[in-house]
Amino acid sequence: MIVAPRANWKGYLKIGELSCQVGLYTAASTSDRVSFHIINRETGNRVHRQMIDADTGKPVESDDIVKGYEISSGEYVFLEPDEVKAAVPESDKTLELETFIPCDGVDTIYLDRPYYLMPVDRPSAEVFALIRKALEEKSVAALARTVLFRRLRTLLIRPSESGMIASTLNYEYEVRSAKEIFSDIKDFKIEGEMLDLAGHIIDTKRGKFDPTEFDDRYEAALAELVRAKIEGRKLKKKPKPEVKKVSNLLDALRQSAGAPATRKKTTAKKTASRATSRKTTTQQRKVG
Repeated sequence: MIVAPRANWKGYLKIGELSCQVGLYTAASTSDRVSFHIINRETGNRVHRQMIDADTGKPVESDDIVKGYEISSGEYVFLEPDEVKAAVPESDKTLELETFIPCDGVDTIYLDRPYYLMPVDRPSAEVFALIRKALEEKSVAALARTVLFRRLRTLLIRPSESGMIASTLNYEYEVRSAKEIFSDIKDFKIEGEMLDLAGHIIDTKRGKFDPTEFDDRYEAALAELVRAKIEGRKLKKKPKPEVKKVSNLLDALRQSAGAPATRKKTTAKKTASRATSRKTTTQQRKVG
């Protein structure tokens, strides 16, 4: 029996006077990851987290916990739950398509979480299909805003298969400046053979993204460790990866491209061979 997916959010998708009921469904989930409980080693019982007063060390009841904004050292402004609720924007449950941009018009650094967007009932399916088809025909994505999980969020909506993908976007203040992070990177002059070899390596490894080709080795290793524990066996130690030493960047590129490691050595051998040949010829002349 197939269980119908549960929507994380339901509302209306709107463009002009067109609207239809839609739902947002989780596209990326961590539910299949290996999960653990925190256990007391001595008793074998599960351990529960508890809020502790930082100064007194005593447990704090949930009713006594309140949000606080620090205005100076040790001095806070308290925000009661009903005050926070009254301050945040009210949700009108509407995703109104406000602006249309190229599908690749948003830097991927601003992408937060993806959701599947689809109609929730048959009467909405035709309007949904019309909006999706129009976006596809124009090769554009749409920007929309709504209150999602108690926050006003901007979403990038684009056609995908027979439905659409709605990705929440990070706000500008949430994304750190690239200049701030990359400011210490030195400017190197890269050209000639090094650039040609790097380009050759890229050309020989071109392909398409296929998520089935990428395994989560960390999760697989954890699952295998759990199985080994249950079966009472020890895992074999994995050999350490062999580290190949190269004398310089150009040698590394040549080896990666399948070229001889170092041309200097080849040249040196040729020079040595020529020198030996000359020496032999000179000796032969003297003997003659």
